[in-house]
Amino acid sequence: MNIQSIDRRILLTHLHAVEEKFPLRFVGLLEQGSATHVFGDDAVSLLAEKCEGLSYLGVTGAEADLSDRLGRPVGIILRSELHGNDEKRVLAGLKPI
Repeated sequence: MNIQSIDRRILLTHLHAVEEKFPLRFVGLLEQGSATHVFGDDAVSLLAEKCEGLSYLGVTGAEADLSDRLGRPVGIILRSELHGNDEKRVLAGLKPI
């Protein structure tokens, strides 16, 4: 993902709006391709922590909502779902937001 192509202030505004709708908290931006379930050269991968009450359907809803807001594909990886080598690989490319 080309971080320069997203205005940080606008990104934060959209992230906070999605956090208000869904029980999750965004932690950081990940390297392009980290969320392997989304495709596109302009796709955004984000790491999030789930809060009480978040379902997998809620994660999908948050991805769709944020994709609409940003006008590009968005993939969310939950911190609690990372383990072993995948955890090390994904966290190595984490950029705080």
